Amino acid sequence: MQRNGGGVGAGGQPWVLRRVRLTWLSFMLFFILVFFPLIAHYYLTTIDEAGGPDKRIFGPRPGGELCEAKHVQDLCRIRESVSEELLQLEAKRQELNGEIARLNLRIEACKRSIDSAKQDLLQLKNVISQTEHSYKELMAQNQPKLSLPVRLLPDKEDPGLPPPKSARSCRLRSCFDYARCPLTSGFPVYVYDTTSYPWADYIDPLVKQAFAASVKSNIYITDNPSIACLYLVLVGELQESSPLPPPSELEKQLKALPYWRSDGHNHVLVHFSRNSVTQNFLYNVSTGRAAVAQSTFLEQQYREGFDLVVSPLVHALSEPNFLEVPPQVPVKRKYLFTFQGERVESLKSSLQEGPPQSFEEEMEGDPPADYDDRIIGTLKAVQDSHLDQVLVEFTCKNPRPSLPTEWALCGEREDRLEVLKASTFGLVIAPGDGQLVASAGCGMRLFEALEVGTIPVVLGDHSRLPYHQLIRWSEAAIIVPKPRVTELHFLLRSLSDNDMLTMRRQGRFLWETYFSTSENVLNTLLACIRTSIQVPAAPIKEEPAHEIPHKAGKLAGTDANLADNGDLDLGPVETEPPYASPRFLRNFTYTAADTYRAWNRAPGPFHLFPHTPLDPVLPSEAKFLGSGTGFRPIGGGTGGSGKEFQAALGGNVPREQFTVVMLTYEREEVLMNSLERLNGLPYLNKVVVVWNSPKPPSDDLLWPDIGLPIVVVRTEKNSLNNRFLPWDVVETEAILSIDDDAHLRHDEIMFGFRVWREARDRIVGFPGRYHAWDVNHQSWLYNSNYSCELSMVLTGAAFFHKYYAYLYSYVMPQAIRDMVDEYINCEDIAMNFLVSHITRKPPIKVTSRWTFRCPGCPQALSHDDSHFHERHKCINFFVKVYGYMPLLYTQFRVDSVLFKTRLPHDKTKCFKFI
Repeated sequence: MQRNGGGVGAGGQPWVLRRVRLTWLSFMLFFILVFFPLIAHYYLTTIDEAGGPDKRIFGPRPGGELCEAKHVQDLCRIRESVSEELLQLEAKRQELNGEIARLNLRIEACKRSIDSAKQDLLQLKNVISQTEHSYKELMAQNQPKLSLPVRLLPDKEDPGLPPPKSARSCRLRSCFDYARCPLTSGFPVYVYDTTSYPWADYIDPLVKQAFAASVKSNIYITDNPSIACLYLVLVGELQESSPLPPPSELEKQLKALPYWRSDGHNHVLVHFSRNSVTQNFLYNVSTGRAAVAQSTFLEQQYREGFDLVVSPLVHALSEPNFLEVPPQVPVKRKYLFTFQGERVESLKSSLQEGPPQSFEEEMEGDPPADYDDRIIGTLKAVQDSHLDQVLVEFTCKNPRPSLPTEWALCGEREDRLEVLKASTFGLVIAPGDGQLVASAGCGMRLFEALEVGTIPVVLGDHSRLPYHQLIRWSEAAIIVPKPRVTELHFLLRSLSDNDMLTMRRQGRFLWETYFSTSENVLNTLLACIRTSIQVPAAPIKEEPAHEIPHKAGKLAGTDANLADNGDLDLGPVETEPPYASPRFLRNFTYTAADTYRAWNRAPGPFHLFPHTPLDPVLPSEAKFLGSGTGFRPIGGGTGGSGKEFQAALGGNVPREQFTVVMLTYEREEVLMNSLERLNGLPYLNKVVVVWNSPKPPSDDLLWPDIGLPIVVVRTEKNSLNNRFLPWDVVETEAILSIDDDAHLRHDEIMFGFRVWREARDRIVGFPGRYHAWDVNHQSWLYNSNYSCELSMVLTGAAFFHKYYAYLYSYVMPQAIRDMVDEYINCEDIAMNFLVSHITRKPPIKVTSRWTFRCPGCPQALSHDDSHFHERHKCINFFVKVYGYMPLLYTQFRVDSVLFKTRLPHDKTKCFKFI
């Protein structure tokens, strides 16, 4: 017990001590943690206050003294930068808030303006709608809708029109039934079969064959007599040994024709003559209301404005040989004038005795006029004076048969032509009897003079020349009254060379167009009637394009070098789809003035094709003008200067595009590159690729996609003439003929197009050439050297009117196209000849380009050594065909003042070109 108690007592003392220590330690720790900081803070504060503000160590320091410490300098700079940026952002925020407020105000104002504009637009739409409605009402009142005229078909029982007072009073208005020939009829013509009437066996076989061949090629002929507007009956020429039917019998046979209808209205009795004398067996024959077309008329027989004086049918079944036709230059020939003939005064010995019934008997016994004796004396005096070399012969060794009071032809045709080839003027003396207003002998003399380029001089103003109603003979022949025969020599000597050359050229045109072949004679006869009754001509045919399917590849890119126009603004770029040129809209608005002008100045047989689907109009000063059509007069832009003038496309047509016609032959890679270069070309309507190879394009050939149609046309044969065919897919007046290896920039093409729009009747292009006379060889040469003048612009890169495509393909002499096919060359020269012949103007060259280079292209036709020799031959052959050199020199070249000139747009103050 004691040990336990003692242990506790002994052990209790250390435990108390430990407890005392813990208490002390806790007190000391509390004192240190609580009182020591207070004492230290008091002490430090007392020191700073005792030392003054400058001696403070731990208190707050004024200003930026704290930043003087090196370790906080960077932080101070950052703080200052952030503070400045915050101030700027705050200022910007306030500015943006102000701008937003102003924009909100503007938005509100714009909304109010939009609402007001919408109301105004709605009002304008209402006004426009009311105006359109009023316009339609006015149009309906002033231009009511008209239906086509009712066409009256012929009826065998038709009694016909009211009879005229006399057969001599027949005119179109009284003897022609216009109801069968409405404006929309197309002028159908029915031709009686020559085997269907009794006297057909007596007609000259050559005349019948020539007439049948001409009928087959005429576009107006119909096999349906029930719709015919006109009926043709071939009545002659009769064979020399054929007996003449009595007038009463001939009248019965005419009335027996199936569609004669009692009076023969709308019938034409055609009598072609091949000889200088012909039987006028229709004299004293009552033809009713049927018109008569022949070469010989008596005054009592001829019905002015109704009957027709036609030219003789010399070349019945043959074409004229242009190589045998003498040239039109030099102007003056060996003889000033010539005449060979013998006066026929009486044919009494060859006629039967009895009362006068025939044409010859009616004229028998009439003495020739005293003027014939005066003509003989005057012409002999001129010949004997030796002032000029003339040839006059009034007796013939072998005179041809002729009518009474007429001057008979001497010798054979070949001998007469040889004399005329050496004559500047050829006299055509009218019959002495004034009652003979037209004779086959005079028509033959006139025909032969025009054929060899001799200027006809008609003595006797009472004579009716062929187609005198529509042909202005004063432009191709000199018509002198017989009383002025004493002044004839002075008159002929007073004519200048230019006047004589102009008359000779016009005479050659008349002969070639209207008289040279049987086809032309028939076409001219029908055209006379059609224009007299004012029925529009049938439109000229277009060449149907047989397209070759092809696959379009990737979208073609645009070569920056080709499409870069610099600062030159060449007009507004059209972004709309292809726009075709306006079609011909004057079909029913021909006037008498148009008809008269057309027949005197047509550049080809436009009695066949007087108008094209497009409407070209040659300028009024041009010598040859096509059948009431021509190129619309174009000139000038929108006017002004500076940017307004520069931005104008030019011309008076507000919208127009052109078609690219590209001829190619088995050069696919070159062709694809050329097509790609056309991508992005403004004013381009479409591209027509004339595939001239018999082998079709490769099946795997990918054509470029230029954003416009590419039409590939298959041709029947390999011919360079295919370049100028009037393809029906060409819907624009402007054609850019371009070779597949020609390199042209877009600005050059557009500038050429602008120039063409203001010279639509001419060839406008880039490569220029000229012709020259070789004195040593007495022939023409083709020259491609650089020179100060030119006469041709090659169609390998040139603009021309589609009108010339019709002329080249259908009107230009076939001999020229044949030579182009023979040489596979010269088609560009032929086109230049044609245009210069029609307009009497040279082409227009643009820019300084003279030729084109195509590195890497396959061998071209122009690289052959014989190329230039063939072109020399072509020029000389074309001159023989035309009879003269139609090409004209020019030293004029059109360049834009701004071409390749970089000027600020606001300082553009110059004209387009000089």
